[in-house]
Amino acid sequence: MTTEKLAHVKQNSNGEWKVHPLEEHLREVGRIAGKKAASFGSNDWAQLAGLWHDLGKYRPAFQSYLRRASGYDTEAHIEGKGKVDHSTAGALYAFDKLNNIGVVLAYLIAGHHAGLPDWFSVESAGATLSNRIDEGKKKHYLDEALKEQVPKHILNPILPTSKSVGGSEGLHLWIRMLFSCLVDADFLDTESFMSPEKSEFRDTDYSLKSFKIQFDHYIEQKQATATQSVVNQIRREILSDCRNAAQHEPGVFSLTVPTGGGKTLSGMAFALEHALKYDKKRIVIVIPYTSIIEQTAKQYRDIFGDGVIEHHSNLEPQQEDSASRLATENWDAPVIVTTNVQLLESLFAAKSSRCRKLHNLVNSVIIMDEAQLLPPEFLQPTLDILNMLVKYYGVSLVLSTATQPALASRKDSFGKTRLRGFDHIHEIIPNVPELNAKLTRVTISVPENLKSRSSWEDIAQQILQYDSVLAIVNTRKDSQALYALMPKDTLYLSGLMCGQHRSKVIGDIKQKFARGESVRVISTQLVEAGVDLDFPVVYRALTGLDSIIQASGRCNREGKLSKGKVFVFVPPNQSPKGMLRFAEQATINILSQCPENLIDPWLYSQYFEHYFSQTNLDAKGIVELLTKDASQGYVQFRSAAEKFKIIDDSATHNILIPYDQEAEKWIGILRSKNTEAQLTRQAKRRLQRYSVTVYESQFKKLRDIGAIEEITLGIWAICVTNAYDETKGLLSLEELYSGDPEAWMV
Repeated sequence: MTTEKLAHVKQNSNGEWKVHPLEEHLREVGRIAGKKAASFGSNDWAQLAGLWHDLGKYRPAFQSYLRRASGYDTEAHIEGKGKVDHSTAGALYAFDKLNNIGVVLAYLIAGHHAGLPDWFSVESAGATLSNRIDEGKKKHYLDEALKEQVPKHILNPILPTSKSVGGSEGLHLWIRMLFSCLVDADFLDTESFMSPEKSEFRDTDYSLKSFKIQFDHYIEQKQATATQSVVNQIRREILSDCRNAAQHEPGVFSLTVPTGGGKTLSGMAFALEHALKYDKKRIVIVIPYTSIIEQTAKQYRDIFGDGVIEHHSNLEPQQEDSASRLATENWDAPVIVTTNVQLLESLFAAKSSRCRKLHNLVNSVIIMDEAQLLPPEFLQPTLDILNMLVKYYGVSLVLSTATQPALASRKDSFGKTRLRGFDHIHEIIPNVPELNAKLTRVTISVPENLKSRSSWEDIAQQILQYDSVLAIVNTRKDSQALYALMPKDTLYLSGLMCGQHRSKVIGDIKQKFARGESVRVISTQLVEAGVDLDFPVVYRALTGLDSIIQASGRCNREGKLSKGKVFVFVPPNQSPKGMLRFAEQATINILSQCPENLIDPWLYSQYFEHYFSQTNLDAKGIVELLTKDASQGYVQFRSAAEKFKIIDDSATHNILIPYDQEAEKWIGILRSKNTEAQLTRQAKRRLQRYSVTVYESQFKKLRDIGAIEEITLGIWAICVTNAYDETKGLLSLEELYSGDPEAWMV
């Protein structure tokens, strides 16, 4: 049994023990982290963080804990209970060697498992970095570590000389980028020891150069078989504009194309051309809703194969263990398809698992699809951090939408800055108004009185005049009320259906149209962006102007009719309080002034300025938490992360649906508690298409009656037969109890 200092130990299937020497681990993590941080000129800082991150593992208390807890040495003595602190000593050493600027490394080292801490916080003093430093000094953590035989090359390396990136205002992002490099390197080196076969799972031969060849071939075939129509000719022109604009130097771009103009493929054409010309490393497609990510990811996988990662936040447990951390995504693929929630919350995150991937955003092309759906209450910190990515980290940003929001910097009438936005945006389309006019394929009818509400019965009667029609409402409750009044052959789309189920229904709709059959569909707003449907008639409940325009993109999409018909109706109830209500009110105000032409880019700018004026663009005070004391090196990472929640984790839960055999297989793997990193990561990737998000109240009701079970840490799945309906998706407790009570038991 070895007496050298260990980082990890494991026992193989033959009962043989393998040890991971601590010196080797520190050296390798430093090497990997430094290599990753070289992309933004901070390799010396990241390498040093790697060398010192587990310095506390030299403490005798930790070595005894590791040997005894693993079973490697059952006679090892452990003082106290629970785990032994192994990260504070390295943070203390950073201060010892670098004085005040050691705080940068102290954040990284102290947080590499627990997450980035606040410097100080009245609410959570025990979790702050200042508190941990003081406590570590009192308990002599560093002294205990330095009494051991720590190699000199670990203790006395070359100290960093490169400057911080982005100054004091950008300190929080720079530290997060370094943190990302450290935790990814730590996870990768740990994984290579604990599960060396998993390294093969990460090794790929994909490249953007090969992707461009595949993409060009796909486009050639698609254009060769496409029907000769005005719409398809315009799409070819848009594609050409995107390829031409890709030669422009990196920065912020806007891609303003009406719905149905082919933004998904044209945006990728721009990204590939631009990435290859300016040596960008990957392409990140950011989509507003998990409910529409499936179609985009599938389209790219059809072209590029498995080199596309589809990643959203549905399966990330609120609590972590060592296996769940190793299984987190680090975006090590050429093309990432993700969501606003996953990208933006990660950019403000404190957890190591959420931050792990951030360094892979450096030198990338990021396409914000449906950019008008950036969260208004977080708009200022969002724009600040996107600007930093462009200015300091080699990112080219594309704002892609039919309805460009007003994101340029502006001041109020008193000269006070109202929004720090994008000052130099290069529009990819040469003449946006002309393109809008060419692609106008619908007439939009708006009621004269936008404050006079109709009943669901009246609305249903209007819809039933048409054999093929799509009706879009604002909430799940509204969709259920309207659907209940429709004939039985009406189809339904809702966020209470898992992604695989929605894809099946969308496929059924397309097949019905292909066979010349009529089809009526009731849906929530999930169909408005990125879903390729083409109805002759669309009804849309009164809402934000951008959503009305997006809904019109599901009408006469291919231009087969002279004009499609879009009807705006005023539903029985107001939109829910908050941003939906603000959007509805902004639309009423704008349409009362300019009711004639809704398909006018100028009108959208006016709408968004009015919409944004109704809310605090930094409602949670994120900017102050991250920058107020940054000049002293003090950042409130954890408090900012807790407040920057586009979707409140505490108010929602994700439930897995055993919708088909594929889902049952991967749910079974998770239920088996097999926490091997490859299986867990693969399972999470597969199961993203089989999850449904519910509010806390519904989650508790389903849990209390035993309709769902926790199959692994923080991940729940349905465990009764009829909790999920083939038509409507996940049922409420009331709907479950409305049938035969014996029928819902397994």
